Amino acid sequence: MNTRGRVKLEPGTRRVRVYLGGVLVADTLAPMYVWEIPYYPWYYIPRADVKAELVASGGTEHSPSRGDATLYTVKAGGKEAVAAAKIYADSPIEELRDLVSFDFKAMDAWFEEDEEIYVHPRNPYTRLDILPSSRNVRVEIDGVTVAESANARMLFETGLPTRYYLPKTAVRLDLLEPSDTRSACPYKGEASYYSVRVNGTVHEDVVWYYDTPLPESERIAGTMAFYNEKVDIFVDGVEQPRPSTQFS
Repeated sequence: MNTRGRVKLEPGTRRVRVYLGGVLVADTLAPMYVWEIPYYPWYYIPRADVKAELVASGGTEHSPSRGDATLYTVKAGGKEAVAAAKIYADSPIEELRDLVSFDFKAMDAWFEEDEEIYVHPRNPYTRLDILPSSRNVRVEIDGVTVAESANARMLFETGLPTRYYLPKTAVRLDLLEPSDTRSACPYKGEASYYSVRVNGTVHEDVVWYYDTPLPESERIAGTMAFYNEKVDIFVDGVEQPRPSTQFS
């Protein structure tokens, strides 16, 4: 692994394919993981493995660490993704100069080997374990118990606090109000949210659940979790400290 300033690079070994308009945009056995931000990497793909037409869009993008990128429109299958590819041809980081970075959301589909991936590439240094637990988990908001169970699923994910997923039947459903908020996770899938009304006060989007979690997270199907950062959680009667995260 190489770290250059604020950018971490690491060669990948998974076959990565990208599609737009039903047509193959790129197919590589030599992807490069590039951590543009600390939380997860992007895939950069060798130019020789790009199959689609790239047309300079006339725009550029500057990165303090990677230098200046030329932006390209990706044309494939009768579709155009404007400024959805970038090349740092003169990057101070030599390994990036012959690689192409595609906007993940602008493409129609991404595959690692034969499995479709979502949201962004999965971090090779992130581990996710979902374990059943008979420890009693109680969730309180403003002193009111809103959920309690001795049949929780504890989700341990690298870099995040333990999340306690409780059966829906253990949650005070009468206190929940549907939310339009949605979020997506490359490990768990798409989450929906509820707000909780307690003593006349609405606590927005403190509960989430996955109707159809991705295969690696199937154990949390039919459960709900609360933001540790925003509620009071007790495990076997012991109050857990509220963590400080990007969700606080």
